[in-house]
Amino acid sequence: MGSLSKTRNEDSEAQLIGIYEIGKVLGSTFDLDRALHDVLNILSSYLQMRHGVVTLDDGSDEQILAAVTGMSLREARDGGLKYPMAAIRPVLEGSMPMVVPSAVGDPGLADYIAEFLDPDDDSLAFLCVPVKTNDRPFGTLSVLRSRESGAHRGFQHDIRFLTMVGTLIGQTVGLYRKVLADREQLMEDNARLQKQVIKIKPAAAQAAGLEDIVGNSEAMGRVFAQVQQAAPTKATVLLRGESGTGKEMIAHAVHMLSKRAAKPFVKVNCAALSESVLESELFGHEKGAFTGAIADRKGRFELANGGTLFLDEIGEISANFQSKLLRVLQEGEFERVGGAKTLKVDVRLVAATNRNLEMAVTKGEFRADLYFRLNVVPIFLPPLRERHGDIPLLADHFLGQFNQENARKVGITAKALQTLQRCNFPGNVRELENCIYRTATMAHGDVIDEIDLSCRRDLCLSSTLWDGKPGQGQGASHLVPIPTAPVREPVAVSAAPPPVSSAPQAPSESVPEVDLDSLDERSRLVQAMERCGWVQAKAARLLGLTPRQIGYALKKYDIEIRQL
Repeated sequence: MGSLSKTRNEDSEAQLIGIYEIGKVLGSTFDLDRALHDVLNILSSYLQMRHGVVTLDDGSDEQILAAVTGMSLREARDGGLKYPMAAIRPVLEGSMPMVVPSAVGDPGLADYIAEFLDPDDDSLAFLCVPVKTNDRPFGTLSVLRSRESGAHRGFQHDIRFLTMVGTLIGQTVGLYRKVLADREQLMEDNARLQKQVIKIKPAAAQAAGLEDIVGNSEAMGRVFAQVQQAAPTKATVLLRGESGTGKEMIAHAVHMLSKRAAKPFVKVNCAALSESVLESELFGHEKGAFTGAIADRKGRFELANGGTLFLDEIGEISANFQSKLLRVLQEGEFERVGGAKTLKVDVRLVAATNRNLEMAVTKGEFRADLYFRLNVVPIFLPPLRERHGDIPLLADHFLGQFNQENARKVGITAKALQTLQRCNFPGNVRELENCIYRTATMAHGDVIDEIDLSCRRDLCLSSTLWDGKPGQGQGASHLVPIPTAPVREPVAVSAAPPPVSSAPQAPSESVPEVDLDSLDERSRLVQAMERCGWVQAKAARLLGLTPRQIGYALKKYDIEIRQL
């Protein structure tokens, strides 16, 4: 009895730590797929799990795979995993856990467990608990594990542990779905309000302060209307859009249409300066604050006092500087570099970025509180491929500038304009300007014809930015491109880190390709995980470790678990 009581105490302590780790994972990100996958990896360490699965309803009362271990989610959904949806139906309907102590003999589970059953092992148990909040279950959490390891306690501890995990998952999924629903409703409301503003001010493009911005398309009409609506207020404006769409000109228009038009308009490109230089540029510095600071210097915030400060490429500032900028936006005060006196300023901020800030926030690359401070009045600038009707006006405008600067009288034919309108211009207005200047410079006569354009002579290098030649209609579906994070592949390194543990290696496993003993500790881990299909429990047996030890080792050497 004493030994059994000690084992239960150890299990309870391990499960408590597991609940803590799972709570941290679920509460640290809005990437639901990644969070659920990490939860299953933690369970594999604490329950000696062979395989784990999370299912969720798809909105039509049908269950779909939401997270799996040992393979990619796409592969599992495409039929790579023969998961018994029918077998878990009682868990969903009765809201009660299920335990199948001998899964090998259950016909409903036979196809599923076949892939995870070792040749010399027929002692697998199947445990499944509902995923729910206060209502009926909307998903399940199930694991395959060794029957012997749970026989002494009848799986009661495991079911209680999994039920708590299922409740945590249910709360997280519920919150995630509510946030998505609120976001969709907000986007619908914003779109409806934008249409109403356009109806109120159909001639916004002719307003004073906007005459230097060329365009009469419907897309630009929405921008002009929003600028007129937002400019007279003190609200912070965040300009969103791809590079080259004219964010700086719109920022200047916001300033000119505001009550601060007579005050300074100061602009800073945040991406062009390092963190230390940017801090000095924005906040100023005192004499002697650093080498070369031979006199007091006002920063851009002081210079823009009473007027407008335009921060371009705001998404590129470092995490450390984000907190400093947040204080100025919240309190309107700061100290110069090397100074102790607190200065107060009255500045209207206009920021711009071509990054997807929402994704940056979810990845922890951009502070959420700073995002909400900046994203008071967002204005999206359309790419040039969504306003082809403005291309003739812009081409004529740039050609006029070229003629004035070079004392020439170059014209352009209708066919040349039609060809330009079929181009996508990945560099947007800036690329069109370069195209006009380049073509006008290299034209042999005083008229630009279709054949003079670079794209007609296969010399348009920017067309390689698209999956095809200009004019074929390839275009991004987002105003702000969503970056794709590179996939980190596990690699072996030559340097030998400290040993993972003193546990002996299992000599009984055959190693057909590379002798594991000849590798350093990190490479041994990677090689073992590769051979076992990135299933931690199998790799642990291969290396003679416990699942918990291999879990700690993977985390220690920063080896990311691959989903095959």
